[in-house]
Amino acid sequence: MRDLPDLYLMRHGETLWNAEGRLQGALDAPLTVRGVRQAGWQAELVRDVAGLRLSSPQGRALRTAERVYGANGFTVDPRLSEIGIGVFAGRLLVDLQRDHPDLFAGPPLAWYDRCPEGEGLAALALRCRGFLYALTGPALIVSHGITLRMLRVLALSQSIARLAEGEMRQGAVHLIRRGQCRTLRHPEDLD
Repeated sequence: MRDLPDLYLMRHGETLWNAEGRLQGALDAPLTVRGVRQAGWQAELVRDVAGLRLSSPQGRALRTAERVYGANGFTVDPRLSEIGIGVFAGRLLVDLQRDHPDLFAGPPLAWYDRCPEGEGLAALALRCRGFLYALTGPALIVSHGITLRMLRVLALSQSIARLAEGEMRQGAVHLIRRGQCRTLRHPEDLD
C-alpha cells in the first residue's frame, strides 16, 4: 500500500454486549460506564492531534466519537462500519462456538468468512482499502474491532492472515505512522 498519513485508530468504548461476550456486527448495544470512561481517555490522548476526525455510523461508535471529538466535531463514514456477521449478530460467541465448532476451526478470526449471510473478510478488505486510498492527511478514526484490525494490516502492508495478531484495545489509541504501529494508553488505563 502507498505511503499513508498518520492514522489514530480508536475502538469504540466497551458496550453491554462486549461485556457479555455477545457479537454485535450491524446490531448495537449501549456503552457501559467503563465504555464512557474509555472514550474519555481517548479524548485526552488525541486532544491536541490535528487531522480529519471520522467515525463509523453505528451507535456505539457514534457515542464514543461524540465523547472523543464533541457532538459536531466529526464526519461519519459508512466504510468504517463493523464487518457484517449475518445471522451471528446478537448471539453469544461461546454459544456459537459450542453449537458450530466446525465454523470456528482453523486460524483465529477466520470464522468471519464463514458467518451465514456475513460480509466476509475479502469484502471488508476492499471497503477498508478504498477508505485508506481516499485519505489525504492524518486521520483520527473511531470504529470497531475487526474493521480497525483490517485497517491496521492494510496500512502496514501485512497479510490478512495476520488480522488476529496484536490487540485492538478499547480506551487506547493505536497510532500507525511510517509503517509502524504503537499503542498509546491513558495513565488511568491500568487493566
